[in-house]
Amino acid sequence: MADYSKQQQEYVKLERILKELPWYIEEFIDYKRRRLSASSLLNYCHDHKIFFNWLITEGIYEGNIKDVPLESLEKLTVQQIEGFLSFLCYQLGNKEITVNRKLSALKSLFHYLQNIAENDNLTPYLQRNVMAKVEFNEINDNLETVANKMEGNILTGDDYEKFRLFIAYDYGQNNKDNKKIHNFYLLNMERDTAIVSFILGSGLRLSEITNLNISDIDFNKCLVRVMRKGNKEQFVYFSKQAMIDLEQYLKIRETKYKVSKNTKALFISAPMGPKGTTRRMTARAVEKMIEKYAKAYGKPSLTVHKLRHSFATRYHNQINDVPKLRRQLGHSSIQTTMIYTHIKNEDLKEAVDEMDFPKDE
Repeated sequence: MADYSKQQQEYVKLERILKELPWYIEEFIDYKRRRLSASSLLNYCHDHKIFFNWLITEGIYEGNIKDVPLESLEKLTVQQIEGFLSFLCYQLGNKEITVNRKLSALKSLFHYLQNIAENDNLTPYLQRNVMAKVEFNEINDNLETVANKMEGNILTGDDYEKFRLFIAYDYGQNNKDNKKIHNFYLLNMERDTAIVSFILGSGLRLSEITNLNISDIDFNKCLVRVMRKGNKEQFVYFSKQAMIDLEQYLKIRETKYKVSKNTKALFISAPMGPKGTTRRMTARAVEKMIEKYAKAYGKPSLTVHKLRHSFATRYHNQINDVPKLRRQLGHSSIQTTMIYTHIKNEDLKEAVDEMDFPKDE
């Protein structure tokens, strides 16, 4: 089976969804292609599709999504857009940060239609931009609040290594009496351990993990080549433990997963179907795998993203270098990285506690 990268697959999905959307959405996506990854472009289209579906459901336009004219967008009122945002919040159950993201997608589209795109007579597609009048939701949580919420849902202290060992050994021992679960575990234990170890040892995003090819790994320097958001190439260090677990996985990768030496993908799903074909492991498969182990370990709130947070917290506590951590995580804004400086420092807590019990002078 041809080894299509996740990005190639997302481009296929992108072309498919564009056929359902108005012609000017395709123009907007083409304008954004040089700046954004396939995943980001796909997210734009999904957000736009939700909006156009809402327009039709509300009777603002009667017809098919694909035929929504620019005139309908130009006549939208602020009250109607506020109604759409309320729909996202109260009917779809989107959180404020998600509503802001979808509003941002619409603001970007309307900005393009008013300020970038032009007709043959050099006039903009839209003369009036209602989205410019709509403000984002205020996110009230400060960095310390976000950090406090995060703290109870990540791995700290001994749990960091215990969780890795749980996947590498204990989960199999705990389920040895269940033949089906145990056999599936035996098939995938090296791969699963390597994935978790790699996230805990590098802080890579889920999409970065699933997009990895074997050729991206520098085995001599413990470096990995990743494509960051915006299709930016970067080389990122990972831990020696992650390298050890990765090498154990690579020893069995070809035999257990029946892949040829020409298969580029690093992490492979177990053979599926009557022909036993293998493929690159999907993001959802990694998420489900982490959910399974997290629940069995007794930390059901653990996710791939929280493993990334766990790495970042440990890195900051040991290195205390925010610019380096920002680069390691691939954050575009240092404000995002600053969250980890607010996660509780035990040494600081102990020092403050001692203030209540001064030593004898």
